[in-house]
Amino acid sequence: MSRLHPDGRTRCGWSGDEPIYVAYHDEEWGVPEWDDQALYEKLILDGFQAGLSWLTILRKRDNFRAAFDGFDPAVIAGYDDSKVEALMADAGIVRNRAKILATVGNARAWLAIMENGDGGFRDYLWSFVDGAPKVNRWRSTDQVPAETPESQAMSKDLKQRGFRFCGPTICYAFMQAVGMVNDHLVDCFRHGEV
Repeated sequence: MSRLHPDGRTRCGWSGDEPIYVAYHDEEWGVPEWDDQALYEKLILDGFQAGLSWLTILRKRDNFRAAFDGFDPAVIAGYDDSKVEALMADAGIVRNRAKILATVGNARAWLAIMENGDGGFRDYLWSFVDGAPKVNRWRSTDQVPAETPESQAMSKDLKQRGFRFCGPTICYAFMQAVGMVNDHLVDCFRHGEV
């Protein structure tokens, strides 16, 4: 459900009261993202979020960026065992070996997509929504699906290309976050803006 905030704006109910969460809702979530590296970062962070709250990831995002060299896939693809161990010792991030190793493998898969000459990661990902945001008109969070045929197709194809931590639910959360779908509720002030 939507919620009226003290500033007079109606927002998606999940945005809560935490200033960092409200700012994320107002400034980032659902805004179409076209940058290849920013899309990589968001997909990785959505993978790290699995089993946790997004608020946890938001609070650690700057630490993640520092620990993972600004999410530069060309650098991450070259991480060795000593770097993985250093990341496992970094209390500023989510210390999950499988997710860290997946980040390295995903960087290598990202590079392969970037090198194949098909328009890069952005064109590849946006092809799952025919290159344009899909605008939904949900009135309640109960109507918002956890996954869609598009997120299932994206997940399947990413996995075939060597990506991990990219199941259909993670892919749908990613699609919502980067504006491939507009899932702001219709009475949220951001619905019409994005």
